[in-house]
Amino acid sequence: MMIYFGSIVNAGLIVIGAVLGLLLKKAIPERLQEILFQCCGLITLFLGFSMASEMKNMIIVVLSLMVGTIVGEYFSLEDKLETFGNKLKSRLANNEKSFTQGFVIATMLYCIGSMSIIGAMDGALRNNHSILITKGILDGFMSIVFASTYGIGVLFSIFPLLLYQCGITTIAYFLENFFTDFLISQLTGLGGILILGLGISLLKLKNIKVMNFTPSFIFVVLFSWCYELLWMNR
Repeated sequence: MMIYFGSIVNAGLIVIGAVLGLLLKKAIPERLQEILFQCCGLITLFLGFSMASEMKNMIIVVLSLMVGTIVGEYFSLEDKLETFGNKLKSRLANNEKSFTQGFVIATMLYCIGSMSIIGAMDGALRNNHSILITKGILDGFMSIVFASTYGIGVLFSIFPLLLYQCGITTIAYFLENFFTDFLISQLTGLGGILILGLGISLLKLKNIKVMNFTPSFIFVVLFSWCYELLWMNR
């Protein structure tokens, strides 16, 4: 269980932040909520740009993004996540109008990013949880803003977060040699592009269905692995 410690702390800090956001919802003026939310959007864009710049092979990332988006759009992954959020809403918070929106946005923001991937792997490979704990502190502060804006739906984002990060930790634990520096840089670059899309949505510039892009992670792993096997090791 120690290899999952960072993810558990990350989720716990999100819960604390979301609870504080719910308690402070009426105390925070609407104008302040709006400007704080815009601040989160700008931070998300900055994070996306910095991550996207870390990719080592743009062609692989672009190809993975194109193929993965076609797959995600075909299976309507964002609609399925929203459907799941609506089911949670009907059972847990039927009066919460923005439950599903908060659940979807928080899930995407907390799960997609280099800190999730690298931190989850670090917990498995080196039993080092500092990255995920740092991420948890950042997520906790952002969940205060999100929960005060969107409500209790943000709180339930911890379940897909735990599934995602603990899944990466488990895979890394059993496939340690598979996660090379090249593959991690490609995953980070792709994650940055998806976070840029999320930042655009947060700033309400354009509604981008980021969830439909997520199958790209599968293809960037496959294409990067093939590239390393057939080209870099020549």
